[in-house]
Amino acid sequence: MFNFVGLSLVVLLSATVEGVEYDYFKYHPMPEITSWMNQTAKDYPDVVTIVNYGKTYENRDINLLKIGLSTGAKKKGIWMDCGIHAREWIAPAFCQYFVRQILQTYKTDTKIAEMMKNVDFYVTPVLNVDGYIFSWKDNTTRLWRKNRSPGPEGCACSGTDLNRNFYANWGTIGVDLTDCCSNIYCGTKPVSEPEAEAVTKFVGGQSGDFLAFLTIHSYGQLLLMPYGHPNVIAPNNDELMEVGLAAAEAIKKVHGKEYVVGTSPNVLYPNSGSSRDWARLQGIPFAYTFELRDKGDFGFKLPEDQIQPTCEEAYSGALHIITYAHDKAIHGIESGAMTTASATLWSMLLAVGVTSATLM
Repeated sequence: MFNFVGLSLVVLLSATVEGVEYDYFKYHPMPEITSWMNQTAKDYPDVVTIVNYGKTYENRDINLLKIGLSTGAKKKGIWMDCGIHAREWIAPAFCQYFVRQILQTYKTDTKIAEMMKNVDFYVTPVLNVDGYIFSWKDNTTRLWRKNRSPGPEGCACSGTDLNRNFYANWGTIGVDLTDCCSNIYCGTKPVSEPEAEAVTKFVGGQSGDFLAFLTIHSYGQLLLMPYGHPNVIAPNNDELMEVGLAAAEAIKKVHGKEYVVGTSPNVLYPNSGSSRDWARLQGIPFAYTFELRDKGDFGFKLPEDQIQPTCEEAYSGALHIITYAHDKAIHGIESGAMTTASATLWSMLLAVGVTSATLM
């Protein structure tokens, strides 16, 4: 699994796409993001590869960038996806910024270099490709959220909320089961949508190798941890909270922005069927949803002059979580937050074959 051959000698100081310097601090339509992905892989042929892992409803490719250094050994993984909700344009901007940062710094930053040797980063800049393209169509579609699959028979509306479609307490709370026109319509069944299926197959097929699962959204300035159901607590809840609070502190140190940390029912609203909850149920220990800027002044239409500070602070928070997950797995370094009782409970649940259907 997670292998590369060789080490790139190219340092990406400023990306160029078709001869034009790529602007990381503006929003880009899907064709430009695709060109950027291709150029990044071309600039780093031994460190970056493009992986196609699915098709959208409209038969477009779902691609990610796999980033890491070759060691000849099996490696762990870090997952990051952006753009699961079409209108949240700041999220794909952040994924691109994150890729740029680790590629710029791994040769000079010893910690980044170490992590690049021990883990591969799997970064999907836009998961909901159809919806994202539709949100760029005109002003009437700018706030489109869902994917573009047709509604069930008898419903004239299109789209399913992909972040309500995963097999994690699907269809029980914080969703709409019947109104396909709703922004939180969860689909006809768990993983009914090809985009959710693509993530489920790719990550689920090797979930034991992933150390962290970060899904990037907006807005609200929140760090959400499992679970979205108010009656379920993650077995490593204390550790998730401690790591999340430290990440929020790292975010605050950059530009002074406050991020609230907690489960969705406690700091936002209850929901079911999220990719974050699904990832935690797969045994991935650190699963978080980032809700980037702002707190509602601009909402989903965050001005471009806020892209840079938003990305800078979110990078600091994400890097804290990733570093913690790496150091715990590779070096056995951890906080004291994960209690013996929690660890024992999780082991017992896995031993008896608990699934998302029974746990939730």
